[in-house]
Amino acid sequence: MNYSSQPVVGVIMGSSSDWSVMSHAASILESFEVPFESKVISAHRMPEEMFNYAKEAHKKGLKAIIAGAGGAAHLPGMIAALTEIPVFGVPVPSKYLSGEDSLLSIVQMPKGVPVATFAIGEAGAANAALHVLANMALFDNELRNKLLSFRESQSDKARNMKL
Repeated sequence: MNYSSQPVVGVIMGSSSDWSVMSHAASILESFEVPFESKVISAHRMPEEMFNYAKEAHKKGLKAIIAGAGGAAHLPGMIAALTEIPVFGVPVPSKYLSGEDSLLSIVQMPKGVPVATFAIGEAGAANAALHVLANMALFDNELRNKLLSFRESQSDKARNMKL
């Protein structure tokens, strides 16, 4: 892995209240020493900034965008519509429908505008980051070895569980 401090992954969310979920993606990226940026980019309250972020992502050197949103959850789909960078959507639990509204808003994209959608909440955020890493590891043996080591450590933890 020969990454500079220049971010290669964007972790974006619709509101600062989404950070409690999206921080799980950030933690995974940090543990693998992959540079990322985290920002609030609201599809509904900051549409111009959202548009600019998506349009500039490739030029900035981003390889992937992990986008989390709750409720109407349009952020991942709108980002995907505006950039060629792969977008990984994380449904953030909402107050009234426990995140099912978020999940359906993100997963039900029209043909031709893909968003890789993950589970609702913290597990979804962590798995989105791991999926980004797996994609990047296809072209980076050092990252691949770190990912294999991570998976082996998960297996070891499960093997050592006592009832």
